[in-house]
Amino acid sequence: VENHWMMLMMIPDLIKKKRDGGELSADEIKTFIEAVTTKKIQDCQTGAMLMAIWQKGMVTTETKALTREMMSSGEVMSWPKEWAGQVVDKHSTGGVGDKVSLVLTPALAACGCKVPMISGRGLAHTGGTLDKLESIPGFNIHQSKEQIREILDSVGCCIAGQTEMLVPADRVLYGLRDATSTVDSLPLITASIMSKKGAESLSALVLDVKFGQAALYKDLKSAKELAQSMVDAGIGLGMCTCAVLSQMDGVIGRCVGNSLEVIESLETLKGEGREDLMELVTTLGGVLLKNTGLASDLSEGRKKISDVVTNGKALSKFQAMMEAQGVAKDIARALCSPETDYYGILGKSGKQEELKAPKEGWVLGVDGMVVAEVLHKLGAGRSKVGEDIKHRVGAELLVLLGQKVKKGDTWLRLHYEDPAPSPDQIQQLKDALALGADEPQHKYTLVKELLPPM
Repeated sequence: VENHWMMLMMIPDLIKKKRDGGELSADEIKTFIEAVTTKKIQDCQTGAMLMAIWQKGMVTTETKALTREMMSSGEVMSWPKEWAGQVVDKHSTGGVGDKVSLVLTPALAACGCKVPMISGRGLAHTGGTLDKLESIPGFNIHQSKEQIREILDSVGCCIAGQTEMLVPADRVLYGLRDATSTVDSLPLITASIMSKKGAESLSALVLDVKFGQAALYKDLKSAKELAQSMVDAGIGLGMCTCAVLSQMDGVIGRCVGNSLEVIESLETLKGEGREDLMELVTTLGGVLLKNTGLASDLSEGRKKISDVVTNGKALSKFQAMMEAQGVAKDIARALCSPETDYYGILGKSGKQEELKAPKEGWVLGVDGMVVAEVLHKLGAGRSKVGEDIKHRVGAELLVLLGQKVKKGDTWLRLHYEDPAPSPDQIQQLKDALALGADEPQHKYTLVKELLPPM
């Protein structure tokens, strides 16, 4: 009881200290997070502290302490000793058509890693990996700590949602950050992401930090700041942590929307992946293989990932993961067979509309943010946590960057249900295509920088 009162007395002082630009000690941060987790603090006080952190920022030692205390607020996973050095994961800051996890996770398992990917749902314009997987009939993202360990033992990879016991402090803070307009704070973003990854007890983590017109951060400089902050926090938790800075202006691969992205991921695992998607998969995977000693350098790591994607080993892992997570054997086998009737299994939206190129020219780009926002309004995404989404709504991009198109060529196929797109939304999509008179001279690559460099 005495401890409880001490805590309550201290909270206003801690808020004042941060509000006035002071640096919180590790013990003071521990007191705050304990109060949040045990609900001994009022929401208005938590909100005030979040705003003080948003206003004044945090130095690296504070952010590390915040991340560590949030991680320790709940269960931290533990793995068998013989898995030492093999447990890895990746996190992306969110892109359009970002299906990298669906291809990379089984590829890493095929290379001998254990991947306990605790993933999220889509919010705002970015799609969530869990929503994509739930468009597969029977796929169960709710797995206990024990079930995750069993699946890792038998398959090598598992993609599941956050359990009640994992980082409970983040669940409280995340809800309040939205309500208090403190979502876009570097220390708060860092601690939220890295505490969850820390609770997975990883040997190595790779971060895909995106920048560009369809990303949270529009320029490389601010994305790099976030990347450095997360790398520092990860190293502070004892994980070998690296970041890949990648450009996010258009669409990754050719599909956006939950079930369409599952189809594209399966096609990629059958060796038919687009170059931009494979660049991300092999780079992120290559970094992890190098950092766990499973490859001697980045190029060997890239090649190993590329090999298991093209030779079918990663596809077998994806099939085994689907079966281990509740998908019926015949459905899993059908989805992974060479001649798959994808729509027969995953369903197809009731209506399609094709957009035609207005003139001849070279494809210079497609505005990914516009595509994502229109699809979001058509039901592919959610505006509030817990909202239902329409898994079959999406778009297929039928052209490549740098490709020549003729007037009247179909460049986008829109899949929709109810509501139908308004004339204004169709116009926005049409305007998202940039065509030029001259052939682009440079090759399009997404990966711009590695942190630390390799």
